[in-house]
Amino acid sequence: MKKIEIYDPAMCCSTGVCGPSVDPKLTKISRQLSILESKGIHVERFNLSTETQAFVENELVSGYLQKEAELALPIAIVDGEVKKTKAYPTTEELAEWLEIEERFLTESKPVKSDSRFTILD
Repeated sequence: MKKIEIYDPAMCCSTGVCGPSVDPKLTKISRQLSILESKGIHVERFNLSTETQAFVENELVSGYLQKEAELALPIAIVDGEVKKTKAYPTTEELAEWLEIEERFLTESKPVKSDSRFTILD
């Protein structure tokens, strides 16, 4: 089973819906990571403001932080290999790294018939 780890910069939460405005990059990666988990991919996500120890304990992440400080974040690691720094992975990159079809990451979430909300991309 593939494993992806995302090391986020310090922020109040990883959803992107906090603060004065919604951050579409955060909502997109949050949604995609949720989809990956539902497909059996092992996903771990760490926030610098609340899970500092995870950044210290991971030698790869710690090394990037020593060289580039917080400018290196976010960092995406797949199966122990740093795949991307300084930006969240694109849909295409996630699909390639995790060997899945892109459509799994772009399909709309099924909406229950009694739901009042629809998730938009």
